[in-house]
Amino acid sequence: MHVMQVVQAYRYALDPTPGQARALAAHCGAARVAFNWALAAVKANLGQRAAERSYGIPDALLTPALPWSMYALRKAWNQVKDDVAPWWRECSKEAFATGLERLTAALKNWRDSRTGKRQGRRMEFPTFRSKHKSAASVRFTTGAIRLDGPRQVVLPRLGRIKTCESTRKLARQLRSGAATIASATVRQQAGRWFVSFSVRLQRPRMSPARPEAVVGVDLGVATLAVFSDDRPPVANPRHLAGALRKLRRLSRRVSRRAGPDRRTSRRPSRRWRRADAARARAQNRVAALRRDTLHKLTTGLAHSYGTIVVEDLHVAGMARNRRLARAIHDAGFGEIRRQLGYKTMWNGGRLIMAGRWYPSSKTCSGCGAVKAKLPLSARTFTCETCGLVIDRDRNAALNLASLARQVAGSGPETLNGRGADRKTPPGGAGGRETSTPHRATGQDGDLHPAMGESLKIP
Repeated sequence: MHVMQVVQAYRYALDPTPGQARALAAHCGAARVAFNWALAAVKANLGQRAAERSYGIPDALLTPALPWSMYALRKAWNQVKDDVAPWWRECSKEAFATGLERLTAALKNWRDSRTGKRQGRRMEFPTFRSKHKSAASVRFTTGAIRLDGPRQVVLPRLGRIKTCESTRKLARQLRSGAATIASATVRQQAGRWFVSFSVRLQRPRMSPARPEAVVGVDLGVATLAVFSDDRPPVANPRHLAGALRKLRRLSRRVSRRAGPDRRTSRRPSRRWRRADAARARAQNRVAALRRDTLHKLTTGLAHSYGTIVVEDLHVAGMARNRRLARAIHDAGFGEIRRQLGYKTMWNGGRLIMAGRWYPSSKTCSGCGAVKAKLPLSARTFTCETCGLVIDRDRNAALNLASLARQVAGSGPETLNGRGADRKTPPGGAGGRETSTPHRATGQDGDLHPAMGESLKIP
C-alpha cells in the first residue's frame, strides 16, 4: 500500500487540576516574558545604532548589531535570565524558547514585508505582549511528550494531565509506528485549556468514491455552497447571526461591570471577570459550530469527488462592504478553501482554483455569453443570447465545473480566467501551530534580506 507523510494536528481539551492550571499559566507567562525581554533588547539595539548614526559615526564603529536569529537570542537570554527571571527554574526551558521563537518569526515577517518577499498586507513591527490581551500559549518540542493511558497526556515539567476525551485514535497510530509526535502546543481559550499535537503521520494513499467525478462549488452568503451536480445545496447556518442577541446582552453586562482601566491602574472586579468569561464562552461556541460545519462540508466533498473546482475569492476585498462584512466573515470562505487544499491531497483528488477575475456568475453556462453587468440583487440568471433561465448560483457552479476540462495535469491548480495557469502549493493541516516555524538566521539586527523565502509561483 502506498503511503504519504503528512503533518496532522490532534487537538484535545484538557482537564487540569487547579495546581496544573496554575503551572500551565506560568509556562505561558514565561513565554511572554522571554518575548518581551528579547523585543526590548532588539529595540534598544536598533535605537542605539540609530542615535549613533545621527551623530555621524560611521557604520564600522557603530554598536554591534544584535542578531535576530533564534540561536543568538537564546544565547543572550541565557546570559541574563538569572537577573530578568530568577524563577526560570520553575518552568521548562521550552517555555522561554517559545517566546524567543515567536519573536524571531515576527521579526522575519516584518522584514520580509518591508523587502517585498512576503505577500499580503504590510506587517507592522512587533509589539510587546500584554498579560491580559495576548493569547496564553506555549509550545513544547523536546522532552517527555507522550500519551499515557486513554485519557492522559504527559508534558515536560507539567507531568500527567487528564483530557476530556479519549486519545485512543492517536495512541493506535503511535503504537503502530505510523505516527510520531513533533510538538505539542498548549493554549488557553475561553477559560479552557487545550493541547494540540503536531504529528508526522504516514497516511495511506486513498482515492475518492467517484474518482472521475467533477463538481463545481459556488460559495455564497445566502446559501453557503451550491454544487454543479444533483447534490443539494448547503444552507448557510449563520452561527454568528443566531448568537448576536445573546452576545449583545453579554456585552452590555460586561460594560456595566468595573473593568480594567489603564489610566487609573484599576484592576477588573470579579463580577467583570465572570461576565467577560461568559462572553468569551459564547464567542468560542460560535467558532466551534462554524468549524464543525465547514469540516463536515469539506470532508464530504473530498471523499466523494475526484476533482473539485472553487473560486479564489478575495475575501478581504469583499469584506470592505460594511453591509456584508459580518456575513462574509461568518461564512468562512477562506477556511473552506484551506481545508479543501489538504483534504483533496489526502484523499487522492485535486483542487482547481478559478481566478478572482473569472466571471463565473456573469457567464452563461449554456452558450458561454458573458454579461457586462450582473447586480447582486439579480438572483436569477437570464441569458439574452440563448434564452437560458437558471438560478444565479447554480449557473456559477456549472461554469466552475466546466473549467476542469481546460486544466491539464493533476494536483492543486489555478486557472485565473485570462489563460495563464499557475500551480498553488497545497495547504498544510492544522494551521500555524502545527507547522515548523522558519527561523531567521541573519547576522545583524538591522533590516536585511531574509534567509528563507516562501514558494512563489509566477
